[in-house]
Amino acid sequence: MTTVLNQMSSFIQMADYKGISESARRALKTRILDSLGTAIGAVEASPVRSVRRYVEELGGHPISTLIGGGKTSPERAALYNGALIRYLDFNDSYLAKGETCHPSDNIGAVLAAAEHVGASGRDLLTAIAVSYQVQTRLSDEAPVRAKGFDHTTQGVYGAAAGVSKVLGSNLEQTANSMAIAGTAFNALRVTRTGSLSHWKGLAAPNAAFAGTHAAYLAKHGITGPEKVFEGNKGFMDSIAGEFTIDWRNEDLESVTRTIIKKYNAEIHSQSTLEGLLELKDKHRIDPSEIERIELDTFDVAYHIIGGGEEGDKTTIRRKEEADHSLHYMMAAALLDGQVMPEQYRQERIEREDIQSLMRKVNVREKKEYSDRFPAEMPCKITVFMNDGTKFSIEKTDYEGFVTRPMAWGTVIHKFNTLARPYAGDLLRGEIIEAVDNLDDIEVVDLVNLLEKVDIPDAVESKKQHDNFLNYV
Repeated sequence: MTTVLNQMSSFIQMADYKGISESARRALKTRILDSLGTAIGAVEASPVRSVRRYVEELGGHPISTLIGGGKTSPERAALYNGALIRYLDFNDSYLAKGETCHPSDNIGAVLAAAEHVGASGRDLLTAIAVSYQVQTRLSDEAPVRAKGFDHTTQGVYGAAAGVSKVLGSNLEQTANSMAIAGTAFNALRVTRTGSLSHWKGLAAPNAAFAGTHAAYLAKHGITGPEKVFEGNKGFMDSIAGEFTIDWRNEDLESVTRTIIKKYNAEIHSQSTLEGLLELKDKHRIDPSEIERIELDTFDVAYHIIGGGEEGDKTTIRRKEEADHSLHYMMAAALLDGQVMPEQYRQERIEREDIQSLMRKVNVREKKEYSDRFPAEMPCKITVFMNDGTKFSIEKTDYEGFVTRPMAWGTVIHKFNTLARPYAGDLLRGEIIEAVDNLDDIEVVDLVNLLEKVDIPDAVESKKQHDNFLNYV
């Protein structure tokens, strides 16, 4: 009997650049550029600095490039570059009925291994497409959030699959890489519930590290349980329950169903924030004159960021809590007219205006909206003013959702906005051009550019880190 793992591995082996449609190729490049923007924009983040110090302290054979300079072993490059991509919580997402994931979490891992083996840009695109397909389809058919597990549980399969593909692993090695990763790295959802920590932004990079590590172990002959999915006490038995995916009929198109963030905020908030900003601009709303704000939204948004089953969202002390609180993000949008990395600076979080306004937000789940998710991202916002007037807006999507994909030019603008402090005009233009022409260049051509990103002196960042620890 053919195992699920063998079927997946056969799919990965058969995956080919020629099987990626033109629209999927464009979507892949768009997500790569978007991810590089979020990565470069995070180079000064204190937890990312800590990861870099860890990598530099322990070393590693200098094989794969770190964004901002230096080289280390592929699995540590996957960790650090993955931390950069993920930490701002501004990279892409995929919505399944019972799961939300961030498939671009796999890009750092695949890029590190691709550089090691001297891969072409086409090889890179194909391997990233594979990782997207594996993670998103497992999210569709085998969600784990309701069972108390994190979406990085499926992500580690995606990382191992993409790295195995770009390494040129054979069928057996590919299967073993996912068996090792899937057995060893089943992550708990507590990462994203209650009082949030740095691990919210680092759990996915850790999965990328683990998937890369597993792929290299398998490449060197280490085996894993062949029935990791359907076996006794395997993934189905212990976590996900029975599910079926016919990998013989899978394609490489799931990247076209992923969505890009318009605002630096948890994904399920995006339509709410776009609607609230439209309402603010149209009616020139003065935040100081607001009595209260009512938000009706779908169940996933309510439970994850609205104060439902994953805990109170009105006690906000740090960035990790702020970007997972509808109350805080809505207050930031009204007060500042945007939700970008600046809205998560410690001094902004602590100010009384935002701490006070967010407590005027009331979030409710509406069944009609829950039934329409994830095909839509529906919500209704009503702002009540002190003088008795009220303003309302209803939304079904936002710019960046599958129904309104973000244009290449808009992603370039986002990339430039995030990368400008750390990369000059010429370097940013070269990175954009390299991504746009990945079909015709080598991976080394891209990483040589990423190496030139400027990381400012760490003294000020360490001071901010110490202040953060003292505050906590």
